Amino acid sequence: MTNPVEHIGQWQAEFTAIRRDIHAHPELGMEEHRTAELVAKKLAEMGIEVHTGVGQTGVVGVIRNGNGQGRIGLRADMDALPMTEANAFGHASTTPGKMHACGHDGHTTMLLAAAKYLAETKNFDGTVHLIFQPGEEGAGGALAMLEDGLFERFPCDAVFGLHNRPGLPVGQYGLRPGPMMAGVAFYDIFITGKGGHGARPEATFDPVVMGAAVVQALQSVVARNVPAAERAVLSITRFDAGNAYNVIPNEVRLGGTVRAFSNEIMKLVEDRMRAISEGVAAGLGGKAVLDFRVITTPLVNDASEAVSLGDAAVELVGEGGVKREFPAVMGGEDFAYMLEKCPGAYIVTGNGDTAEVHNPSFDFNDAAIPYGAGVLAAVVEAKLARVKEASVGG
Repeated sequence: MTNPVEHIGQWQAEFTAIRRDIHAHPELGMEEHRTAELVAKKLAEMGIEVHTGVGQTGVVGVIRNGNGQGRIGLRADMDALPMTEANAFGHASTTPGKMHACGHDGHTTMLLAAAKYLAETKNFDGTVHLIFQPGEEGAGGALAMLEDGLFERFPCDAVFGLHNRPGLPVGQYGLRPGPMMAGVAFYDIFITGKGGHGARPEATFDPVVMGAAVVQALQSVVARNVPAAERAVLSITRFDAGNAYNVIPNEVRLGGTVRAFSNEIMKLVEDRMRAISEGVAAGLGGKAVLDFRVITTPLVNDASEAVSLGDAAVELVGEGGVKREFPAVMGGEDFAYMLEKCPGAYIVTGNGDTAEVHNPSFDFNDAAIPYGAGVLAAVVEAKLARVKEASVGG
């Protein structure tokens, strides 16, 4: 049997050029018009059925082979980040303030390479849906595709996704059953008091003091409300107050992020944050309003499909190259919403010794393309295996 990694490796130059072209032309979430057009064009050139405008700028390719009724989804994200690139190589971003700093250019390319392999070899029996998702970086792209009828229009029995992982050697993989990435929420707390002259604080209800007290009190949420066996992070990352030395402002704004591995813990943290901020502000003569926004639910791998995806990786690189109990991380990923609707799993692929993602010096490692594409192709071949014809003796 053909090893997908070796087969796809023959096209290294072709797909490296595609990846670097996407990198040089980054587009933010739900604005991936050029990228979507490129994806659609490449799929059409491969003879693959193409559907555009799914969830605004999403693209879905469909490959059918044989008479099998099985249906597998493969998903990659396409959007860039609002960052200025620090790299000076030839394929650096040509758009100021926008950069592929998370490797979505590589993920898109990996899925295109997997598509070419599957369309050429046809070593499967059933249907493959190639899902190119917009807006993963907080823009709601997964939900947009789902609300546009993704799984009604392109039904899947299982769906699989991946992400590059700096620090993990190229050619190695990591995944785990159950929660693999945290749910993510952003929040703002608006604290209102009564401002006045900095020389007469007794005539005010100082919202700066209220804000400082709220910051301190919120430290108790994870330490004293979240069960010790669970994990959560509550970070306060902004404190916006007045802009004059001698003026006590009327309002203070706090902001930050919460991470948790279950929706129940996320709701617990939200409820405690609301009660604490409102209570502390009221006790000091003011008012607090919490605006809590869940960006993505926790990413939970189906246990059975995590085994299937891990087994597919093992077929490519051996058991020693697959970490089946890879540590869960507090980063978020909106592929989680697809996994809520359809069983599946998510795997990380080694990106080697590169800068971390979301760093202005990051660049996707092109050597990883065959490995990401290969594991996506391999899980399709395993899940949609062709029935071998019985040999007839003479």
